[in-house]
Amino acid sequence: MTGAKKKKKSMLWGKMHTPQCEDIIQWCRKRLPILDWAPHYNLKENLLPDTVSGIMLAVQQVTQGLAFAVLSSVHPVFGLYGSLFPAIIYAIFGMGRHVATGTFALTSLISANAVERIVPQNIQNLTTQSNTSVLGLSDFEMQRIHVAVAVSFLGGVIQVAMFVLQLGSATFVVTEPVISAMTTGAATHVVTSQVKYLLGMKMPYISGPLGFFYIYAYVFENIKSVRLEALLLSLLSIVVLVLVKELNEQFKKKIKVVLPVDLVLIIAASFACYCTNMENTYGLEVVGRIPQGIPSPRAPPMNILSAVITEAFGVALVGYVASLALAQGSAKKFKYSIDDNQEFLAHGLSNIVSSFFFCIPSAAAMGRTAGLYSTGAKTQVACLISCIFVLIVIYAIGPLLYWLPMCVLASIIVVGLKGMLIQFRDLKKYWNVDKIDWGIWVSTYVFTICFAANVGLLFGVVCTIAIVIGRFPRAMTLSIKNMKEMEFKVKTEMDSENLQQVKIISINNPLVFLNAKKFYTDLMNIIQKENACNQPLDDTSKCEQNTLLNSLSNGNCNEEVSQSCPNEKCSLILDCSGFTFFDYSGVSMLVEVYMDCKGRSVDVLLAHCTASLIKAMTYYGNLDSEKPIFFESVSAAISHIHSNKNLSKLSDHSEV
Repeated sequence: MTGAKKKKKSMLWGKMHTPQCEDIIQWCRKRLPILDWAPHYNLKENLLPDTVSGIMLAVQQVTQGLAFAVLSSVHPVFGLYGSLFPAIIYAIFGMGRHVATGTFALTSLISANAVERIVPQNIQNLTTQSNTSVLGLSDFEMQRIHVAVAVSFLGGVIQVAMFVLQLGSATFVVTEPVISAMTTGAATHVVTSQVKYLLGMKMPYISGPLGFFYIYAYVFENIKSVRLEALLLSLLSIVVLVLVKELNEQFKKKIKVVLPVDLVLIIAASFACYCTNMENTYGLEVVGRIPQGIPSPRAPPMNILSAVITEAFGVALVGYVASLALAQGSAKKFKYSIDDNQEFLAHGLSNIVSSFFFCIPSAAAMGRTAGLYSTGAKTQVACLISCIFVLIVIYAIGPLLYWLPMCVLASIIVVGLKGMLIQFRDLKKYWNVDKIDWGIWVSTYVFTICFAANVGLLFGVVCTIAIVIGRFPRAMTLSIKNMKEMEFKVKTEMDSENLQQVKIISINNPLVFLNAKKFYTDLMNIIQKENACNQPLDDTSKCEQNTLLNSLSNGNCNEEVSQSCPNEKCSLILDCSGFTFFDYSGVSMLVEVYMDCKGRSVDVLLAHCTASLIKAMTYYGNLDSEKPIFFESVSAAISHIHSNKNLSKLSDHSEV
């Protein structure tokens, strides 16, 4: 008896602890997305566009790497390393196929706070004469990069910890208005940090609360110290960059390869500076010596991790939120899906592994990602190809960048932030859709400007949650009695032939960012199940049961699903009588449902809509103006479907 029990236990233990081969393969594909898409890579169709995009991306990676390293208060060469290693790691672990990871303005700005606080500029004279064996850089430069590396390492550890805790599912609380306001405010901070280079001024590092205003106060107090040569060169560079990029955007369909204006400007400015000796003649600040090669990997300094924990949290949260927004945007644009938790792992490992190679904190950048869109990139192969060209710059071309004026580099940064800065245009959109979201945008932007990006992000999230909590108790839902009355009306007013086409779904709660994704998922599941039912019906009485009456309560769908008659075009009626309020995310999701259903040949009709909802949806989406969408009641919507059915029958008879 004892032997039988032991044998049974051993069999259960073996079943529990012996992983199947398929489980291991599935786990690897889930955690290493490159294994999912790389085996199916189409060389003939994708290699050429990915190569062209990779070359163009490399130009942006090099220029922004140099610029954001300076923004992070470290030597420019470390920005080149930050453009190389994070891109490789993300290509392996990341799910965004059109996301360009590398140096990022916002994370660099946060990292600079730690660098300037722990290794301030005034101690440079004590260490400038002593050079280390690492690339021949001074001890002062190495002390600074050690701080930035510590921020990157700890930020990556925090992101991996959030992945382990599965906190990616909680990112829905970071709404689109909050992300837009935070990134716009941070971009304004970055532009402000480049003012000293644009004007050719010597300025001490200014940060902290209201530091944004102190910088401009210092500029106006010392306006006489502006170098006219630097100002003119900055203005010329900005005009050329904006003009050529606008022309590239306008004629991108007619020309196969856009002009790499950043690269042309760097070559032209460096050559002009070298020929005219602007550094000595006019006192223009230049990039300086760029060491060749990549140093041996070295562990980040662990003794200063406790001193940079605030900046590390800022890098982890701000970098992830900005990157996730870009990944979700690319996934929506190119029709694939991403896992929010996997993105935590991808960016966390990018920061951790890269910190061993002297890289500053990394994240995805809007300008580079938009560049991949415009140049027709297909997969992450474009980013890997760009890494090859970045390596060429590190080992061969880097020393030639010595004469690049800092004012030109600052101009490239400012123009590269155009995509973030023009988000001011979103204010009109939020005002017309939901004025509360407009207020959240403005207040988040103000907090970001007055304090920092991580403070603005935290304020925006707290403010959004507080407003939703305050609005939800006022929400009204439909009772079960009203739902059954609606069912009775449908069954008595319509005949069985038309009844099979109608699906009625009642939205019983406000549609906001908290339940928008769940609403969309449940609704698509209903439509997919109905479209999948192709079994023939025996008699007309079965068809009479095909009207779906579903209740969405708190985003949960309790559906009475039955089989639909084959080869019939469905009509979906959304009863919005319980739709007491909404926000921008809710309207966005409702329009997305309409467009997706339209693509599935499903007519969508909305009943009991408020005037504000009709206005918001009409303003937000390109709705079909030829067909009526909004109706006063469910009965009116069903009557419209019935009349259209009769008209189609008459047209069929006339054709016969």
